[in-house]
Amino acid sequence: MRTKTQRIAVLLAALLGVAACSSTQSASTGGSSAAVESPRRGGEITVLEDAGFSGAWPTGLDPATNTTGGANLPQMSSIYGGLFALTANDDGSNAKVEPNQAESYELLDGGKTLKIKIREGIKFTDGTALDAEAVKFNFERDLKSNCSCAPRWPLVEKDPITIEGTDTVVIKFTQPNAAVINGFPVSNVNWIASPTALKQLGEDKFRVTPVGAGPFKVVSNKMSSELVLQRNPDYFKPGLPYLDKITFKAIGGDQAAFQALLAGQAQAYEGMSTVPLLEQAQNNDRLVVTLQPPTSPYVVQLNTKTAPFDNEKARQAIYYATDFDAIAKGLFKEAYPVSQSFTAPGGLFYNQTVPGYRTYDLAKAKQLVQELGGLKVELGTLSSYVAKQVMTALQTQWQQAGIQVTITDHQLSTLVEQFNSGKWQAMLQTAGAWDPAAGVGVAFRFQSTSPFSGVKDPKVDELMSKGASSIDATEREQIYNELGKYISDKAYAPFGLAFAPANVAVKGVYGPGLTTKIPPLVVNSAVLWDKVWRSQ
Repeated sequence: MRTKTQRIAVLLAALLGVAACSSTQSASTGGSSAAVESPRRGGEITVLEDAGFSGAWPTGLDPATNTTGGANLPQMSSIYGGLFALTANDDGSNAKVEPNQAESYELLDGGKTLKIKIREGIKFTDGTALDAEAVKFNFERDLKSNCSCAPRWPLVEKDPITIEGTDTVVIKFTQPNAAVINGFPVSNVNWIASPTALKQLGEDKFRVTPVGAGPFKVVSNKMSSELVLQRNPDYFKPGLPYLDKITFKAIGGDQAAFQALLAGQAQAYEGMSTVPLLEQAQNNDRLVVTLQPPTSPYVVQLNTKTAPFDNEKARQAIYYATDFDAIAKGLFKEAYPVSQSFTAPGGLFYNQTVPGYRTYDLAKAKQLVQELGGLKVELGTLSSYVAKQVMTALQTQWQQAGIQVTITDHQLSTLVEQFNSGKWQAMLQTAGAWDPAAGVGVAFRFQSTSPFSGVKDPKVDELMSKGASSIDATEREQIYNELGKYISDKAYAPFGLAFAPANVAVKGVYGPGLTTKIPPLVVNSAVLWDKVWRSQ
């Protein structure tokens, strides 16, 4: 089974945005503000997902075998719901992870024991109970997955996962795991599958027609093409979901999605990154554009395990040759902040600058390249509009310093293969998450054991472990500041623009995370699909 994902780079741009979704709310539609009525039941929508990212689910939708689970948040959360969910005010403030199918949780023993109490009476769509036994079964199965959406919990050896009664699951860690709850919404352990259906169907059939306890159930599934879902009449939240039907369709990029929305062939698109199209959408009275708060800044990952970046002078040359401020100004009119670390304004523990960070200095870059006797670099990224624009700009800047640069953009599957091969040199990716210790956070890009890391440094591993372990928020921020400075001092990876995804919906469609702001867990926001509705 192939390791998965990068919720990498696909980020985007566009100013404006935000519609609300409460009993009264306002929607930003191409510069005008319009009041909308209360949510109503009924109707259906088609949601477009980029075939290069969230619109690809080649290994199916079983939480334990879906190797692109982190990218497939829309499909997975619609079918399974989730034990926990990230919520926020309509403007993106006060973001927090809250129990959903879980009723409550406790962190005990200084963060070394987690107790999760499951809500009573929740049923899978096959009629069986979502209880502690089902959750334990899923946890044990999911943790064995090769998917990068599977958490790497530091579990005790003997009886790490147990149950108390019918409604409580107990997890024991070898060390404090304070960030464990914040990691749930983007982890496969959040999506609880029916053990009965899995055993009856077998893994091959279950991954095509999975059974969960979420707001919708599967009608049909054409892998990486079209997923048709209908309302779960026995959903545990009274009155929800609002919609009778959702169809998720893969589409070949932003231009095709934009045209489909205008043609009435779909009602929403997640993750538009093409800036000119976003500007057009903002000026179209039929569309609502919502720019989400950024949580994952771009980073130039340098593979320090192989030449040329096993030489710190080569890494320093890249730092001095890189001018993200100029890219932000020239390409994006300074609409997006430049970060010097792995945090961004929409996430926790954000600090924009790092003491001693090596900023652009062309003379120093040229001197280092000369001392190295020349420098040749292969730079890659995910095939998305913004990523390719930034990569091309970096190529130009580095060439001015005398660096020979070859650039390549990859589809997600080939990008993963490049990382797994270990033969890559430099990659423009995103680094960070809403919580640096959660999901595809800083460990994904910098931990020694991650296949998507170019760094093998015990000090980095130690600081990341401390940051994830501490139950004190102030201490965690101090640790992450120290980690950001250490990465900078060692010239491991220059950071750049902090983008966030934009969602585009037709006027009359509303929902949390779709037309309101919820900080992205990784790249795209986790839309609360049970609360999405349409007025016409």
